[in-house]
Amino acid sequence: MLNPHQVWRRTYACLTASLLAALQPSLMLAQEPALPVPLLAENTAPAPAADASAAGGSPAPIPADPAEAVPVLPDPNTAAPQPILNAPSQNVTLNLINRLVQKGILTHAEASDLIQGAEEDAAFAKFQAQALAETQAAVAAQNVMPPVQPDNEEVRVTYIPESVKAQIRDQLRTEVFAQAREQNWAAPNSAPEWTQRIKMFGDIRTMYQGFNFPNGNANNGEFGNFNAVNTGLPFDEDVVTTGLPQAPYLNVEKHRDTYLMRMRLGFDIDLEDGFTAGIRFATGSTNTPVSTNQALSAAGPGGQGGNFSKYELWLDRAFVKYEASLSSDSHVAFFLGRFDNLFMTSSEIMWDEDVALDGVAFKLDQTWNSDFKTWLSGGVFTVFNTALNFPDNSTTKTASYDKYLFATQFGVEFKPADKIQVKMGFSYFDWKNIEGRLSDPFIPLNNTDAGSTDNSRPLFAQKGNTYRRIRNITPSALNDFGQKFQFQYYGLATPFRQIAWSGRMDLNYWEPVQVSFLGEFVKNLAFNRAAINSVAINNKAGGGSGDFAGGDTAWYMGVNVGKPYSLFNQYGDWNMGFGYRYVESDAVVDGFTDSNFGGGGTNMKGYTLSAAMALSKATAIRLSYMSAAQVAGPTLRSDVVMFDLTAKF
Repeated sequence: MLNPHQVWRRTYACLTASLLAALQPSLMLAQEPALPVPLLAENTAPAPAADASAAGGSPAPIPADPAEAVPVLPDPNTAAPQPILNAPSQNVTLNLINRLVQKGILTHAEASDLIQGAEEDAAFAKFQAQALAETQAAVAAQNVMPPVQPDNEEVRVTYIPESVKAQIRDQLRTEVFAQAREQNWAAPNSAPEWTQRIKMFGDIRTMYQGFNFPNGNANNGEFGNFNAVNTGLPFDEDVVTTGLPQAPYLNVEKHRDTYLMRMRLGFDIDLEDGFTAGIRFATGSTNTPVSTNQALSAAGPGGQGGNFSKYELWLDRAFVKYEASLSSDSHVAFFLGRFDNLFMTSSEIMWDEDVALDGVAFKLDQTWNSDFKTWLSGGVFTVFNTALNFPDNSTTKTASYDKYLFATQFGVEFKPADKIQVKMGFSYFDWKNIEGRLSDPFIPLNNTDAGSTDNSRPLFAQKGNTYRRIRNITPSALNDFGQKFQFQYYGLATPFRQIAWSGRMDLNYWEPVQVSFLGEFVKNLAFNRAAINSVAINNKAGGGSGDFAGGDTAWYMGVNVGKPYSLFNQYGDWNMGFGYRYVESDAVVDGFTDSNFGGGGTNMKGYTLSAAMALSKATAIRLSYMSAAQVAGPTLRSDVVMFDLTAKF
């Protein structure tokens, strides 16, 4: 914006130039034109206060008094030099006048008058050019001179012609609109600045999924659905009233066709000064941690849709992130909220790709040189927190039984050769209170009576882990000495404390085709076979009647050829993959592992084949086939076929 002093300077300069240009024609035509009208009218007498108020305050100060005026006309008393007629001259005009006199067209007197008038005109033009040059110099000097501050009793009134006012308005309008366009607060059809710090992203996926069960699977009650029990009312193992208990069971024999849809919509928000935020919404048949798939027209407990009903949308990510540079080669980031799994994995034997972590975490990246990098990450994550009023139907509340995950990972990335990239992560995961605990002795008389350790049961599970009973029900006459009112929940039979290694080697000799070798290994250090065998109710040898036969180890090996699926960006990009896994029953928590292979869970082995191709920059198709068989316990085999189309934006 212009201050009053700048406005006056520009006005003074524009006015002076404009008046001189306007007066120039009249000055050229008149022998003795009048001098220009004064630019300023000064009144050195004190002005009345009322007049000053009416003027809207003190006017802007004028520049310093100009230098001594330069005459614009020659002195009339100065005798002009008289030319010598008839004498040859170097002036063409004089020679022309002499020729006219010689031919009798002009008299000597007329010729003398013409010459005198021409010389007077030339002198006037010279003085006028000199005056204009000195005026312009004075205006230029005024731009660098400080304004003259008027006395307290002095009032200066500036006259600004309408043409100059219009010029000032146009100039101010130009500057204001330039500032508005620069700051995007007045430009037409332009979004506010804050919207430029929000980036939207998302994808839509449609999928066909077919479950096939070969003949020969055990189907005599060996595969109970523990998740259905633990997420509902306790199961009554009463054998007096109901005979053989009718527990919920898994499907192990009938083919199923499922049509799935996934929609995810997210926002990355730049909060400036190193802070960012992330939000993502996603579909999902339920709020399970391992899937954002919505089964179309789903039926049954927990299902949505059917008869073209609408589907739910879940909050899938919500976090704040802070990033800082410790040096040019060292960077740290902190996460708070619900965010992506920040631990490197090479497969889904431990973590499904949809799992998000709730809690606080950090990641430190260090670049040692162009071929060698390391990172260190870690965090504390909440798995379960006891409800404030638990148990609801008792005045006596139980102590909190909260579950946490403490995790850390050290990673290294290096290039042993120009076209070879190696990346490895070494991790440690310590799950606090994830296992089931036996309750204090009590006698439940209905399915709403709570045990002291009911919160130790998992509130989401797939299948494969070994389970135990967690309610210590006291036999008495009230329950016919353990023959009825046996309302039971089930918890994990082992603690989990794991070490893990993930590795990847990329060969880039045939770019853009990449060949990648993948590997992962996990071992549960807290596994105790003898302790588990004494409480296990599943994963037993001999068709379910023998000793506990589960294990504590999981591993995966695979190879991918082509462009990584996540980097597809043009038509014709392709990828093919093969992988084999061996996941024992209690190597990992089955609630967070791959949800597609064998229907999800642990205690499975088998292979996966996949192929994918990009149809455009933003769309791709993929075909997968998975063959799984149970590792320990009764026979269970399954084949899963998946075909999907994904469009991202």
